Amino acid sequence: MARTSYASQKTRLEKEKAKIEKQLQTLQAKQRKPVITSIVRSMRDYGITPEEISAVFDRKSATRGTAAPRKAAGAKRVIAPKYRHPDTKAEWTGRGKPPRWISDAEAAGTPRTAFLIDQTAA
Repeated sequence: MARTSYASQKTRLEKEKAKIEKQLQTLQAKQRKPVITSIVRSMRDYGITPEEISAVFDRKSATRGTAAPRKAAGAKRVIAPKYRHPDTKAEWTGRGKPPRWISDAEAAGTPRTAFLIDQTAA
């Protein structure tokens, strides 16, 4: 069994990669030509000038940067806390499992509403 070195394998794979990339570029060029022809034909049929297309394209590009950015799929929204412990100032939004200080206080008979931030701030 003949062993090939890392360098020779890498060179061979890089050549294959370059060949495939060239094939992809050729394929894309073939696919683009009829689309461009169709666009130009439609522009001529409707009397649309390249300047009009450019103006619309530039306007859309300009508004993309000023529009509110989209949130990432995993981005979390910051939620204002609803409850605050009077002594430790620990806060809880009221969502999810209640923290131990809320659970302990409720078990002792203190209502949850006693920890509302609006009540403690007033």
